Amino acid sequence: MSLSTGSPDSGAGSAADAPNLDFAGTTPYEDYVQADVLTHLQHLRSDDPGEMVFLVTTQVMELWFTVIVHEWETASRALREDRVPVAMDALKRSVRELEALNHSWRPLAQLTPAQFNAYRSALGEGSGFQSAMYRRMEFLLGEKSASMLVPHRGAPRVHAELEKALQEPSLYDEVLGLLARRGLPVPASVLGRDLSQRYEPSPEVEAVWAGIYAEADQNGELVRLGEALSDVAELVWRWRNDHLVATRRAMGAKTGTGGSAGVAWLEKRAQKNVFPELWTARSHV
Repeated sequence: MSLSTGSPDSGAGSAADAPNLDFAGTTPYEDYVQADVLTHLQHLRSDDPGEMVFLVTTQVMELWFTVIVHEWETASRALREDRVPVAMDALKRSVRELEALNHSWRPLAQLTPAQFNAYRSALGEGSGFQSAMYRRMEFLLGEKSASMLVPHRGAPRVHAELEKALQEPSLYDEVLGLLARRGLPVPASVLGRDLSQRYEPSPEVEAVWAGIYAEADQNGELVRLGEALSDVAELVWRWRNDHLVATRRAMGAKTGTGGSAGVAWLEKRAQKNVFPELWTARSHV
């Protein structure tokens, strides 16, 4: 599929070189991308011109969440099947996608309180913590919480997908399973933990990672996997901090939409490391 959007009359060439412009129905591009659907999903609730960029940016973020969930689920399956190169490819793609996701904050990063207040009431009780796809991202990172399914009880398909994700191994669980199959001493208490609960750091897992990095020559593939996971973790941390800063600029310490604690909630989230032992193990190498 060509990505060109130029006119057939904009350059030299014969008529035989011109693209086909005559289709019986919608264009093949429209059939594939569904652009008409995407560009008509913006239903503004205020007269403020700034609401459009807020709504579209949020919708773009949802699309990036969807792609990243796809990559991490692909990586999880590959790790379960001991196909580390396939998992690495998915993780590397997700790093580029996380970078794009984080850049999505730029249109909103310098909102003043007055600018945000101009359309804030249009959100009603809507809040980002209600995003089902973001919740699936968090679950894949090991940040499990059954209470976060409650907002989705009125949407059976979404609730079922989240319930499934809550009970399944996280991306990090699959990594630890791989390490155990490689003969590394991941404790049985970690491997057999209740997968519906938030992952808690383990000193034994920290020691495993420290050993992997201390003998990097012998553990090249696992070190590369650890570094790919660290890239993911760093960008998740940056996402949380960018969210915190943008919110702090737009609304200070006021209560967030949907009754959340706003900045206070985001500050707590920003303090948490993803894949924690990958960070603490570095102090012991």
